[in-house]
Amino acid sequence: MHKLYLSLGTLLAGLAVALGAFGAHGLKKIVPPETVGTFQTGVQYQMYHAFALIALAIIFEKIPTRLMEWSGICFCVGVLLFSGSLYLLTFLKATGKVGMEGLGMITPFGGLLFIAGWVLFFIGILKK
Repeated sequence: MHKLYLSLGTLLAGLAVALGAFGAHGLKKIVPPETVGTFQTGVQYQMYHAFALIALAIIFEKIPTRLMEWSGICFCVGVLLFSGSLYLLTFLKATGKVGMEGLGMITPFGGLLFIAGWVLFFIGILKK
């Protein structure tokens, strides 16, 4: 499992760098500044949790518990829901699509999964 989290962490980090560069250089030409900020928030939290997955993978090799596994799952699904929903909202604004604003209700669920992942990570370390 540690190799999977290590791979996902490095993949998500690389993707965050690419998306961050796009947000800094290309995106501000097609959407308002507040939308660029929303996109950058998604990139920022993706990068934080990519590093969290890498740390988790390294620690998981020494402390292989179910709680640590669930922590990684929470981080991965959290990135998908939190950052993914922010990217999708930005895309919808850029393309002028309307009627999908309710999509933003997904974002807090991703944030809750991030919190759960950190709590599980903490408890997983303490239990061993």
